[in-house]
Amino acid sequence: MSEEQVSPSPASPSSGATQATEGAGAEAGEAAINWWVELRGLALMLLAVIAFHSFVAKPFYIPSGSMMPNLQIGDRLVVSKYPYGWSWVSASFHVLPRSSARLFGRTPEYGDIVIVVPPNTDEDYIKRVVALPGDRIAVVNGQIVLNGRKVPQVVEPPIELPVDPNQPCEPEEFPGLRFRAADGRMFCELPILRETLPNGATYRIIDHMRQPLDDYPETRVPEGYVFVMGDNRDHSADSRAPVEERGLGGPVPLSSVGGRAEFITASLDGSEGWNPLTWWKALRPGRAWTRLRPQIVTPPGA
Repeated sequence: MSEEQVSPSPASPSSGATQATEGAGAEAGEAAINWWVELRGLALMLLAVIAFHSFVAKPFYIPSGSMMPNLQIGDRLVVSKYPYGWSWVSASFHVLPRSSARLFGRTPEYGDIVIVVPPNTDEDYIKRVVALPGDRIAVVNGQIVLNGRKVPQVVEPPIELPVDPNQPCEPEEFPGLRFRAADGRMFCELPILRETLPNGATYRIIDHMRQPLDDYPETRVPEGYVFVMGDNRDHSADSRAPVEERGLGGPVPLSSVGGRAEFITASLDGSEGWNPLTWWKALRPGRAWTRLRPQIVTPPGA
């Protein structure tokens, strides 16, 4: 009886494809995304951004008109964190407990625009330094009296700002200042004064009405403090205003000064939406890259 011989059959194409697929699957398994590594990379990147914002510079958005005409609602700007040293207020989101300690602390100069934090909230205010440690400051009829001498104020031509969603020029805030131009557009005509501090720092301010903050009794600024005011003198909760009225309640400790405003990166008029295509049309012309350090001139009487 002959024994049946069975020869091995050649591998079929389908079996080869199966083997190749299994090999590819093994390689894919080996090359699968390591989510732990990815999350760690994202966390490190986030920490680097927070560190940069805490120690070097941070973008800010202007939500109020307290610094008009120099800053407008909708301005985006860069604030440097290192000029006055670092303190509890330097950390992003103000996660550190309040403290008077400062690292490499320095004092601002007259006219600097600074970020300050009120004593009762963690909000960021932006104001201008108008008195330094040891100064005596008062406000009489809207004019600063510094160490017994009136800070010069010179009338300049008014400026006309276009009325937009971020600057509606409401009659309650700017009575009689809104008008319609010949082309039908609405404008807000703001009276301007130029103020010059003892170091020659000069800048524009608005003071168009009588109101309680136009007078402030003489106060000596303690060591380690500064006195700050908004450039829009009639609509600024600053060192003149009590804490109960969302003001700063007097001089501000230097440990609560979080940085110096440097320049505007962009300004939007409030007509933009979530669609990025609307942002270009909402850009205010001529405001990007505006420097926010005050111009320095020869001080009056020098």
